[in-house]
Amino acid sequence: MTDLVLPQPGILALGTTVQSYLELDLVDPPPSSEALLEAVAVIAGGVVTGQGCNVVVGFRPELWRRIAPASCPDDVHGFDEPIRGPDDVVMPATQHDLVVWVAAGSRDVVFDEGHRAAGYLDGLATIADETSGWTYHHHLDLTGFVDGTENPPLGEAASYALIDRGPGAGGSVLLLQRWAHDVSSWESLSQQQQEAVIGRTKDTDEELDPKPPTSHIARTDQDELGQILRRNIAYGEVREHGTLFVGLCARQRVLHEMLEHMAGVDGQGRDDLIRYTTAVTGAYYFLPASTDLPAPPDDDD
Repeated sequence: MTDLVLPQPGILALGTTVQSYLELDLVDPPPSSEALLEAVAVIAGGVVTGQGCNVVVGFRPELWRRIAPASCPDDVHGFDEPIRGPDDVVMPATQHDLVVWVAAGSRDVVFDEGHRAAGYLDGLATIADETSGWTYHHHLDLTGFVDGTENPPLGEAASYALIDRGPGAGGSVLLLQRWAHDVSSWESLSQQQQEAVIGRTKDTDEELDPKPPTSHIARTDQDELGQILRRNIAYGEVREHGTLFVGLCARQRVLHEMLEHMAGVDGQGRDDLIRYTTAVTGAYYFLPASTDLPAPPDDDD
């Protein structure tokens, strides 16, 4: 008989329409592991409301390895070096120490829970970056194309996102990148040109046959690279907006190779989509299993 391993519930809580990501850096000198875990226990307990609010907490992999070495995979690491490809392609490394991911059905609930989390971390960590966003027309990217076409059915999502055994079982590797869209350049393309960039039709979401070898679909082919779960959201306003890429996987190498293919590191050409969108942040976080985090205090404590 083995102990039951449970992921943080928000990882697989698909369908929430508003999300916020707080990325934080530890104060200097850094707090004790005990103080940090005490705050995380309260935050990760979250509040499940009528709005369906979920809170997930993640750590820079090296930080979690220091806190709980037996609960961290050996091959997980921070996004500490930029990814560089031909034609001056750069995906920057903007790694922070912690991430608090809040998802719910309305903006007010997400704000309140993020504010609450930041309060518990006051004096331990400071907010270094914050991105809030929403689902666009249920399942579209702001380019107008379906986002997450290759996502699994809900019943199979855990097999894509969660480590099934060994150190870190029940946890997940999170890739978080903010991509700013070059709206005027994108919208200057005809629909046919846009479809060639993506590798799918815009109206019916059918894969082109043949698909251009440097199209987004070809360069991020999950049948070749491995399966991930995407929880992407749109962010920004009319003047400046883009996509927050939220990739979850049991194996970090799948995520990193996907980025290398997009940048053209393998010599097969860069992803045509990144001619119209630019990565401005990049970080990896390990999301431990709920059962590897301290239990939240009782209300009477």
